[in-house]
Amino acid sequence: MINISLLAIALASITKATYLPPFNTIDSTESIVLSLSASNHHGAPNPPDHVRSIPGWYYGDDPVSADGLPWLKDTDLCAVLGSTRHTLRCPVIQKQPTKTYGKRSAEIAAPTSNSNSAVNNPTPSYYTVFSGLTAAIDGPGYITYGLVDTVDDCEAMCNSVSGCVFVNAYHDVNGKNGSPLLTCSLYSEVKSADQATDYGGQLQPDGSYDYITDSDGYALNT
Repeated sequence: MINISLLAIALASITKATYLPPFNTIDSTESIVLSLSASNHHGAPNPPDHVRSIPGWYYGDDPVSADGLPWLKDTDLCAVLGSTRHTLRCPVIQKQPTKTYGKRSAEIAAPTSNSNSAVNNPTPSYYTVFSGLTAAIDGPGYITYGLVDTVDDCEAMCNSVSGCVFVNAYHDVNGKNGSPLLTCSLYSEVKSADQATDYGGQLQPDGSYDYITDSDGYALNT
């Protein structure tokens, strides 16, 4: 495990350290951290509907599927991001409490795990604004976008980004270099179905055109 204080010193002195994802691509930690700055829309300066847009990050369990994007479950990268101002933060992975029962009477024994942390730090909840659309959100309030495995992962990303109150998760078919992962766009204002006007239609390197399916919108309960 990389020492956080040493990494902070390394970044401050612009010494090249390396973040080694599990997929044979070597980038300097410094360049990755800079790319994930708030001023760069956390790695995705152009919103998804832009012809030159690319996802900024990946939050999920299979980094090989994300085509070399910064992996936000890499402990070393997350440690550096966590000690650097104005950059993306990795979501806090919530551990499920384990239940321990007595050996003789599992049916009536009470769990011995402490649930106070869950009470004191409840996970933010979201409500559905729209679902199943064939278009993605196109409008103001754009923060960043990346790739995720599930809608829950997209919401976890929103929880980790300051000002995020709305997520748009959808399949960009033929886009994302053919990745089957969900696109996850984050916004600083709640959107509505009539603002979903991005139907894709962008020419891809292989000559196909992308299109949108399963576009869902979720707003943070405040």
